Amino acid sequence: MQQIQLKEAETRLAELLEAAADGEKVLIVRSDGKSFRIEPMMAVQAIPKFGSAKGLVKMSDDFDEPL
Repeated sequence: MQQIQLKEAETRLAELLEAAADGEKVLIVRSDGKSFRIEPMMAVQAIPKFGSAKGLVKMSDDFDEPL
């Protein structure tokens, strides 16, 4: 686990986020002793609902007519 002070974390945030994305645990410690952990969250996949596009798609009346 990587432990880093808040002042240093402010300048290295992008690097710390990459480390967390690679699976490394990152702990940021504030000057008053409180600590915060950076860890990646699992991606949430959207589940489409039947009928969610109702009213968004319009077709002309002659759609099925021969060209």
